[in-house]
Amino acid sequence: MTVPQAVAIAREKGLDLVEVAPAANPPVCRILDFGKFRFDQNKKEKESRKHQKLSSVREVRIRPMVSEHDLQTKIRTAEKLLEDDQKVKISVVFRGREMTHPDIGAALLRRIAEHLKDKAVLESSPAMEGRMMGMLVAPLPVQVKKPVQTSKSAAAPAVRPNQAANAQRPVNPLGEKNAKA
Repeated sequence: MTVPQAVAIAREKGLDLVEVAPAANPPVCRILDFGKFRFDQNKKEKESRKHQKLSSVREVRIRPMVSEHDLQTKIRTAEKLLEDDQKVKISVVFRGREMTHPDIGAALLRRIAEHLKDKAVLESSPAMEGRMMGMLVAPLPVQVKKPVQTSKSAAAPAVRPNQAANAQRPVNPLGEKNAKA
């Protein structure tokens, strides 16, 4: 139908004429409430965004001459970030004469990668970027993660010590002591 006819019908019903597919030949239009149409479109967009997984990259910075305790703290921080399904960029920051020894930074990053090998996969190997050397690690995919070991007490049913001993003795309804015959 022609555009003026469609506009007349839309006005008659108190609705709007909305072009749905402008690329089609001829263009496709609908007669509907435009406010409700936009509301439904926004609702669909929000729903689709809700199911998207946003991966963020967090950074852990270290100096080349870091102490052992500080290094372990930074590794634990990286592990926590990886457990939250975030990618982690680990950077070694060089200052002054430290720039003459990039091999120290590379060794430090390899050591960190060795610590994180069961919790992360190396996405980019150590590389110099100006005065920083960095590498990117990502969390392991869900099917690759190792199952958490459960303790024996969690696997066994909860039984009190004397309850287990009493379970082996026959119960006498009269309350008399068991006598062997």
